[in-house]
Amino acid sequence: MADKKPKFTFRPSEGKKFATLEDKDNKDLLTKWSMQGNIAAQMYTFDQPFQPYQKDEFGLDFMRDPNVLSTLLMSSGKGNLTPLGTAAESVTIETVPCSVLSMTFFDRLYGPVVRDSGYLIKCFDEFYEDFTISDELRKMLLSEESDNYDLYSDTEKEEFLYCLFKHICLGGQICQFEDILEPYLNMTKLLYKDLVSVQKNAETKELNIVSSVFKIKAMDKDEDVIYPASTSHEQTFSYLIVDPIKRHVIVLYHKFGGGIF
Repeated sequence: MADKKPKFTFRPSEGKKFATLEDKDNKDLLTKWSMQGNIAAQMYTFDQPFQPYQKDEFGLDFMRDPNVLSTLLMSSGKGNLTPLGTAAESVTIETVPCSVLSMTFFDRLYGPVVRDSGYLIKCFDEFYEDFTISDELRKMLLSEESDNYDLYSDTEKEEFLYCLFKHICLGGQICQFEDILEPYLNMTKLLYKDLVSVQKNAETKELNIVSSVFKIKAMDKDEDVIYPASTSHEQTFSYLIVDPIKRHVIVLYHKFGGGIF
């Protein structure tokens, strides 16, 4: 590991809770979806100014900071979360667009994949990797064979709000899926509000998202992934949501697995 003084230093925000993940009813849903015990949100503060072009340096400093290594939680694979502990040799940082401000983004689901009553339209069971597809929503999210696969453009599918919605809909390894759309939308909305910072323009009075979102992976000296997990899966992820004004970064983490019951 190169002996380089970090530009960014971090401190955990002690006592910071994320209401969506702490709510009892939401915990029950996350347990049903096989995510509880494998999902975590944590906040860290930093004192240095941040610009998105500094994402690689920011991410590497984050994954080497002693305060992060001793507190950043990841799944042990046994239904509990333990600190990472190991510093990264390198990181890959992927910018995730984050510009959607309204849940009307999902209105187009009604008709093609969701009935007006809110119930998901069922389909014959299909299997895609680790997932069972039994409704048009999951078929749209996973299968290029779906008639609705292009309901959202490739650019829209990259949006953080869409990614969050997809993660919640797909859940963990032993997910008990919903028959109606509302629980997925509610969880997505609440979690998005917990994570993303919004500011009102003083002149136009319009709301603007000020957070920058990045997907991060950390590697050791052998270039093996050590975070978010040694095994790759689209439902194993870690996002850094950076507020450059308040100078805090939120980590949203999940590892695909059985969760707890």
